[in-house]
Amino acid sequence: MSQPIPSSRAAAAGRIAHALADDLVQPVAPFVTQFVTRLIGAARPMGVIFYGSALRQPDPDGILDFYVVVEDLTDWKSGYLARKANQLLPPNVEYHEIPVEGRIIRAKVAILSITQFRRMTGRATLDTTVWARFCQPVRLVWVRGPEAADAILGCIIRAVGQAGRWAAALGPEQGTAAEFWLALFAHTYGAELRVENGRRPRTLLQGHEQRYNALLPDIWLADGVAFTRDGAVLHPRLTAEQRRAMREGWWLRDRLGTVLNVSRLFKGAFTFEGGARYIAWKIRRHSGIELPLGPFSERHPLICLPYLLWSLRQAGFFRRRG
Repeated sequence: MSQPIPSSRAAAAGRIAHALADDLVQPVAPFVTQFVTRLIGAARPMGVIFYGSALRQPDPDGILDFYVVVEDLTDWKSGYLARKANQLLPPNVEYHEIPVEGRIIRAKVAILSITQFRRMTGRATLDTTVWARFCQPVRLVWVRGPEAADAILGCIIRAVGQAGRWAAALGPEQGTAAEFWLALFAHTYGAELRVENGRRPRTLLQGHEQRYNALLPDIWLADGVAFTRDGAVLHPRLTAEQRRAMREGWWLRDRLGTVLNVSRLFKGAFTFEGGARYIAWKIRRHSGIELPLGPFSERHPLICLPYLLWSLRQAGFFRRRG
């Protein structure tokens, strides 16, 4: 028989903070930390967070994913127009290739201020992009000091809280923790216009089932969401009105997600530093075709787009896919 779950909200919040802090300090491959050290150089960001598929399945020949969190956007080496674009529609994304131990390591690097990080993991945000990433396991691979670490951990706690709250509304009326998380990730992928197969949300849970199973009830406890448990089955006690209001709120976020992601693609055409090299690497990796890039075409890929497309056509790129 299902029973109400009595527990201290403070104790649940403490368990969440402890679990997420433990996530952050887990070791990563040495080539990752060496890459980050060379990436930041003399800069002093608050921290660098490693996330994504390369964290789940390390591949030195693939693309690493990082978020660089800065106190102010002027703390990162970028131009005036790029910083203004990042203020309007964060984050900016850069592509970097850095030699480490005789091989080229590649990464996409997003730049976000701590103020933006707090806002984009808070309850009022309509943008799902950041909190959906940081409710997953991540690693803090470089940090300026204890205060910076605490500030970043606070944002990650907020991201996880957001995710658990939405999972209660978007998941089944009752089910296992995994079923709630799978429902959540299916919705967040949909809101981001990401081209993923239906198995992708399940890969996010693989190897971390115990983490997700423990987090969800603690999130609900800390947030004051009433629920009951019958074995592994959880039943959030949302009223029909609460569920309807949250699903209406998600409808708005889902529609706005389309606008935000199309806008970011457009912005990225002008602000994605190293974007031409990233596209060239993707083409080479998947087709073996070398896309010729000179200094001018690297700096101005849009101006050179007709020439680059013609070069790909001459190399047979489109015939191979015809």
